[in-house]
Amino acid sequence: MTDTTARPVERLAALTVALAVTVSSLDGVMLNATLPTIAAQLRADPHEAIWVVNAYQLAAAIVLLPLGKAADIFGHKRIYLGCVLLFGLGSLGSSLAHDLPTLAVWRFLQGCGGAGIMGITNAMLRYVYPPRSFALGVARNSMLVAIALAIGPSLASIIVTFAGWRWLFLINLPVVLLLLAIGIRTLPPGDRSAHSFDWPSAVFSMASFGLILIAIDAGAHGAAMLLPAMLAAAGLGAVTLLLRRQRGMAMPLLPVDLLRTHAFGLSVACMFVASAAQLIAYIGLPFLFQHDLGRSQIETGLLFLPWPIALAVAAPVAVRLAGRVDPSRQCALGLAVMAAGLMALAMLGAGATTLDIVWRMALCGIGYGLFQPANSRTLMLSAPDGRLGSASVMGASARVMGQAIGAAVAAMLFRMLPDDGRVGALAVAALFAVAGVGFSVGRGRK
Repeated sequence: MTDTTARPVERLAALTVALAVTVSSLDGVMLNATLPTIAAQLRADPHEAIWVVNAYQLAAAIVLLPLGKAADIFGHKRIYLGCVLLFGLGSLGSSLAHDLPTLAVWRFLQGCGGAGIMGITNAMLRYVYPPRSFALGVARNSMLVAIALAIGPSLASIIVTFAGWRWLFLINLPVVLLLLAIGIRTLPPGDRSAHSFDWPSAVFSMASFGLILIAIDAGAHGAAMLLPAMLAAAGLGAVTLLLRRQRGMAMPLLPVDLLRTHAFGLSVACMFVASAAQLIAYIGLPFLFQHDLGRSQIETGLLFLPWPIALAVAAPVAVRLAGRVDPSRQCALGLAVMAAGLMALAMLGAGATTLDIVWRMALCGIGYGLFQPANSRTLMLSAPDGRLGSASVMGASARVMGQAIGAAVAAMLFRMLPDDGRVGALAVAALFAVAGVGFSVGRGRK
C-alpha cells in the first residue's frame, strides 16, 4: 500500500492505520441514523437522545490535544494502541447499557479512544509511508474517513433492523482485537520528543474545551441561561490561562501559532464548518425521513446510500486531481455542491418520492467527496517542517469541534422547533457549508 517496493510488514502497518481510522470514523456517525429507534427503545425525547452523540464528540474534543502531545512524548505507537484498547472498552460498555445516561457515559469513554485514533493517525502516517508517498497516504486516509462518515448511517440502519442497536458496538470488538494483534507487531514506534509532558497545560486544555462545549450543550438542551454563561466564562478563563502558559513555548500543546499560516488557518476553518454541516445533516435526516416522510428504519438506511456511493465516486477523482488543480477552487466547488444538496433536502415536500431524495443525497456526497481529500492534503502540506504532528492534531481538533458544535446546534433546533427542527437543521447545515466556500475562496486569494 505504501509503494511497490514496500515490505509486507509496512503494508500491514498501513492497513492497520487505515482500518483504525475507518472504524473510529464509522462509530462517530453510525448512531445518528438510528437515534429515532434508540430514543424510542430507551424512552427518551429526540433532543435528549442527541446526548448519545454529544457525549462522544465532547470526549473527543476534550482529550484530543493532550493525547496528541502525549504521543509525541511517550511514543506514537504506545498511545495509538492504548486508544484502540480504550475504544474497544467503550464499545463493550455501550453494548451493555440499559438506559440513556449509562449509554452516554460509555460513549464518552469510547470517544476518548476514538479521539486518540483520529488525532494521531496523520502523525503515524509519517512513519508508515516513505516521504515521497506521505501526501498520497494522507489523501488516501482522508478519503477513507470521508467514505466512512458517509456510509455509517446506511450501515447502522441495516444492523439495527436485522440485529438490534447493541450490535452497533459489538461489531467493533473483533476489529479492535485484530488491530491490537497486528499493530503490536507492525506499527513503527516513531520518534519521541525530549520535552516533558506539560500537565498544567493539559488540564487547562481539557477545561477549556470541556467547559465551553458543555455550556453550549446545556444551552442547546434548554438549561437556564445563568448556568451556560457561568460555564462559558470559566471555559474562557481556562483558555486565557492556557495561552499565557504556552506563550513562547517551542512545542505548545495548542499550536495556535500554526493558524498564522494563511493556507493552514483557512484549511482548519474549512474542516470545522464542513464537519459541522455534515453532522447536523446526519442528525436531522433520519428524523426527516422517518417522522416527516414516513419511511422505515431500513428505508432510512437505504436512502442514505446515495451519499456514500456518490462520495466513493468523487473522492478518488479528487485524489487524482491533487497537484493538478488549485485545491482552494476544488474545496470551494465541493462545498458549494454540498450546500446545494443540503438546501434541496431541506425543501423536500411531504410527497417526496425516492428519486427526489436520491439525487439530493448524491449531490451532497459528490460535494463532500471533492472537498475532503483536497482540504486535508492542503492542511498537512501547508504546515511548517517538523510540525506535522501538531498539524495533524489541529486538523482532527477542527473536525471533532465542528462535529460537537453541530450536535449541539441540532439539539437546540430540535428543542426550539419541535415541528420543524429537521428542516431547520438541514438549512443551517447548508449555511455552514456556504461559510466553507467563503473560507476556501479566501485561501485561494492569498
